[in-house]
This record gives sequence, structure tokens and C-alpha cells, in this order.
Amino acid sequence: MSLFDLKGRVALVTGGNGGIGLGMARGLAAAGADVVIAGRQAAKSEAAAAELANFGVRTAVVEVNVADEASARAMVAATVERMGRLDILVNNAGINIRKRPELYDMKEWREVLSINLDGAFYCSHAAQPAMKSTGGGKIINIGSMMSIFGAPFAAPYAASKGGIVQMTKALATAWAVDNIQVNAILPGWIDTELTQKAREQVDGLHQNVLRRTPAGRWGEPKDFAGIAVFLASSASDFVTGSAIPVDGGFSVMG
Repeated sequence: MSLFDLKGRVALVTGGNGGIGLGMARGLAAAGADVVIAGRQAAKSEAAAAELANFGVRTAVVEVNVADEASARAMVAATVERMGRLDILVNNAGINIRKRPELYDMKEWREVLSINLDGAFYCSHAAQPAMKSTGGGKIINIGSMMSIFGAPFAAPYAASKGGIVQMTKALATAWAVDNIQVNAILPGWIDTELTQKAREQVDGLHQNVLRRTPAGRWGEPKDFAGIAVFLASSASDFVTGSAIPVDGGFSVMG
């Protein structure tokens, strides 16, 4: 269906070498987009790019530290130089440090905020001129259930992901005139390396997730392929400023 056809478009996915980011990158490549994988682990990114190339699209790898503004700008510049344009940005890179609030030191607080929230802004700020110059684009920010709920072990993470939703709304209103749609995805509990660590650190988490999730399972990275294509394609041209849960019903369960 032409509404979802991404041929000729270039997508840049931060943290796209694993987990949710790779699940989204696979969807974008399957829909025809050329994909640039940006991350800090070069070998892992190269492996992801090689897999995506099997869809018959162009791929590239860029090393980046999204918490560094200059690195974020260099990433966007490298994408445009190699691929000729930038149409889709997925701000997926993120970390979590799980502790009770009183146990964090300020370096840990700042590290989570700088990667999860500052990084998404740096990348978006760098991408906007490139998108505007070619007539528009799509920015997809990755929030969390912690954008909605609180948890005793995730104060800086929740603050960063709540900020993602409000930043998404602000950017959407500012850049609509440039034909840039900005939306957020709020993943529920997804089976990734990060949440595997969470299950080791938080007693009873696995059972609580299964009990609370109407779908009766943890999500998987492949569950994000479809929403990525929708928000990256012409099908969502009148959707902007939204925060869409992808959570198996977790957020609507009473």
C-alpha cells in the first residue's frame, strides 16, 4: 500500500543495533527505507546494518554519543553526507539505573537525563534543518510506561521519559509549519537486554507484568515494526504530538 511505502526515504535510528530500536529498524527497512544505525558499539551496529541490508536497502553505521551535542550534530551530518538526505529520525537511545530515589548520586541522575532527554533534543535539533530543506520529515521519540506511571526504582528514568512526552508536544507544535511530524511511542514491558536486567533487580517483576498485561505476555522488539512504519510514512501525515502506548493493554488495565 503506497501510504506505507518508504522507498527513497532515509531513516536514522539511535540505539538501533538491538532491542526496540532494531525492531523498528527492521520494520522501516522492510518498508523500503534506507537505514542508518547509530550507536556506541560499532561491531553490534555493523551486525545490525548487515542484517538490514538483506531487505535490499542501503545501510550505514555511525558512532554517536547522543549526550554530546557535537556528536549528535556530526551524526546527522554524516547521515546526510552518506545518504543524501534525512527523512526519519528515531530517538531510541536510552539507559536506566534502578535504585530508590535516596540512593542515587547526582552523577547518576544527570547521566540518565543527559542520554534519554537531552540526547533526544540534541538529535532532533540537529535533524530539523535537514528535514525542512527537503520538505518535511518524521521524528519518533521513545518514551515509556514511566511517562505515565511512577515507580520507586526509576526516578531519573521516569523524569526523562515524562519529559520526552512534553518535548514531543512542543516540537510538534513548533515544526508543523515545516511539515515535520513529531510523535512518541510509549513501550510497555518489552523483552530486551534492559528489561532482562530489571527482572534480576526487581523482585516479582515478571509475574507482576504478566498479571497486569491483558495480552498476557511481554512485548517483543518485532511488535514495534508496524508502529514505526506508520509514524514514519505518509499514513501519519496528520498525526503529530501524540504519545502512543505499545504495551499489550498495560496502561489501560484497571
